[in-house]
Amino acid sequence: MGEDTAVDFGALGQNQSLEDAPVVKLLQSVFEDAVQIRASDIHIEPQEKRVQIRFRIDGMLHMQTEADPKIAGALALRLKLMSGLDISEKRLPQDGRFNVKLKNQSIDVRISSMPTQYGESVVMRLLSQDTGIPSLDHLGFPADMLKRFRELFTQPHGMVLVTGPTGSGKTTTLYSVLSELNSVNTKIITVEDPVEYRLPGINQVQVNEKIDLSFSRVLRSALRQDPDIMLIGEMRDQETAQIAMRAAITGHMVLSTLHTNDAVGTPIRLLDMGVPRYMVAMSVRAVLAQRLVRLVCESCATGYAPLPSELTWLGMEIGEEAKNRQYVHGRGCTHCNGTGYQGRVGVYEMMEMTAPLAEAVNHHDPNHFIKLARSQMAGWSLRRHAIALAANGKTTVAEAMRVSNMAED
Repeated sequence: MGEDTAVDFGALGQNQSLEDAPVVKLLQSVFEDAVQIRASDIHIEPQEKRVQIRFRIDGMLHMQTEADPKIAGALALRLKLMSGLDISEKRLPQDGRFNVKLKNQSIDVRISSMPTQYGESVVMRLLSQDTGIPSLDHLGFPADMLKRFRELFTQPHGMVLVTGPTGSGKTTTLYSVLSELNSVNTKIITVEDPVEYRLPGINQVQVNEKIDLSFSRVLRSALRQDPDIMLIGEMRDQETAQIAMRAAITGHMVLSTLHTNDAVGTPIRLLDMGVPRYMVAMSVRAVLAQRLVRLVCESCATGYAPLPSELTWLGMEIGEEAKNRQYVHGRGCTHCNGTGYQGRVGVYEMMEMTAPLAEAVNHHDPNHFIKLARSQMAGWSLRRHAIALAANGKTTVAEAMRVSNMAED
């Protein structure tokens, strides 16, 4: 099945044999439910006595339904057919993608199958093509941080990195940046695995390791295409990082992501990957670290008194002020599926590579760099941003603590 072939469950249901009909019907209801309650992922997991189907909503997994284990094989088979995977191969993991048409909505689905003890586990990431790319103003940046961030990524050359774990919204942030930079007099090339958003007017390349179309190989070719701006989906190895940094030093604006816990640890991570110190010092303009924090559901939000341990944690950051704020949580209602939360927003910290920090990178003591960077970022930490959201009634103290602990592990 080609990448742009769409699956229409209505048409599929009419053409199925009797034994295949229940599988198609189950998949249709699963996709419809997932879209309705804004799930980002669908997990289909065969167990010994059942097939469990779970949804990830606002970053948390929830049990959705259970099915007879006898249909596990048929479910995996149908999904592999839909995504053009090899249906005869059940012993090796496979990845693919397809498109689903549901009630006039177009959903891009990234699929991953993996053999487990009781059959093939299938995980699908849902990307709605109708929601579009949000503007940077709607991502939850503090106003002064966003102003400085804009000044840094609109420079003619250098590297801007966005860091955080999988599912923390890095790609969305970078595409919001790209849509601001996208103009008729700018050549933009992206190198990704996979291409998550489609943006008119830019040149997007999908990496394909099977045919040796690796990040480093595409990057070398992309540089011969005379780009002004390049987005590299992820810097996974030393070779990719060095080509990207060389490009940033020689007149290109390079945007990329890296899996690090915080902004301060990112240059150290690059050095660990084997990138020369002078390259890191000369190329990196800014590092933005981010997480997604769940927002309290507006339909069931109510005031509450934080636990003593929560107040102690808040007090460490904002002192006596912690006791004077009004805090809210969600009771749980039909709008938020009983969770008390609905929707997510970004929390951020930004480290700007100033001249003293660039000099500190060339210093052989990483602790010297970390100390200097932390003092420069005082008040700009992820934790401080998460606490501000809790103190202003946007999220709960528990959620602010969860996100802050993720950043500090």
